[in-house]
Amino acid sequence: MRVVIVFVLSALLPLSLCHNWDPFAWLYGRQSQGYYYASLQADTAGGACPDECDCPPTFPVAMYCDGRGLKAMPTIPSRVKYLYLQNNAITAVPDSALVNATNLVWLMMHHNQLTSDGIGRKAFLKLEALDRLYLQHNNLTSIPSNLPRTLRDLRINHNKIEKVTPADLEGMANLTILYLNDNAVTDMGSSLRALKSLTLLDISGNKLTKVPESLPEQLHQLYLEYNSIDALPESFLGHFNQLQYIRMAHNQLTDKGIPANTFNVTGLVELDLSFNKLERIPIVSTTLQHLYLQANQIKEFTLGSFCSVVDVTNFSRLQTLRLDGNEISQQDIPTESSLCLRLASTVEI
Repeated sequence: MRVVIVFVLSALLPLSLCHNWDPFAWLYGRQSQGYYYASLQADTAGGACPDECDCPPTFPVAMYCDGRGLKAMPTIPSRVKYLYLQNNAITAVPDSALVNATNLVWLMMHHNQLTSDGIGRKAFLKLEALDRLYLQHNNLTSIPSNLPRTLRDLRINHNKIEKVTPADLEGMANLTILYLNDNAVTDMGSSLRALKSLTLLDISGNKLTKVPESLPEQLHQLYLEYNSIDALPESFLGHFNQLQYIRMAHNQLTDKGIPANTFNVTGLVELDLSFNKLERIPIVSTTLQHLYLQANQIKEFTLGSFCSVVDVTNFSRLQTLRLDGNEISQQDIPTESSLCLRLASTVEI
């Protein structure tokens, strides 16, 4: 066997010398070898990685500048798609800061010191592939201008935004996630009308006195807790077909402010109305699974709120019911409630 191998190699060697071809290239591969060594070196395509950041050779389209004490935007190579700038002290994004970064898909700038005056009107204009923009925990007083229409995930919570206008979100039909919670928003007008794809909207912890107009029909999760809302509009949930989670705890809701059968809609999974001013249990759908009504002023346990008819085949799907912190006790629960609420594993009075 060794004789055969030696014979084959001896035959290949002259051929390789004549044609400048290496018969052992398959073993270590000059091209593969070059690619291997290049992968361990810094990729300088589109510009070198700035000294204050890290650009991993194994993931050259990412640039990590988080937690470096930066006060200004670094130079960004054009190859970068994922830029991490969170946990710094950056105060501004000039118009020129991102002109070379047109391939960005993710831009993480949360936990900085950004101000609205410090963000140029054209700063984000050319980011035509941007999918995620994180600006939470800054000092913004308004939503930046000219946000890319490709955005699907915008997080701008924990800022100082007081008003949202239709122009702020115009053309953002691809947006599916919007976190605006913990700002100082008092009015949103019809700014949500353009968000045809929105599935999660968090506007909790603001200064709203009414539910925003034109809520997107595709909403799956709606968070409105910690506002000052005292009433709900007629047919509040009538046009939703995918809404499953509503949280309106810590508002000023009263019985008078909730139209009849507002929450008697199929599809709803979780409803949180805790820490309001309700005196009665609102009528809910038999398909609801989790209901939170603690810390209201409820004085009566009305079984009809859960089951219009009580028998073997008609019952509520409630698994969690919280009524603690109200003006009722265990003795107020009628005996037939065990038939209506047969699936409830948690009932707190």
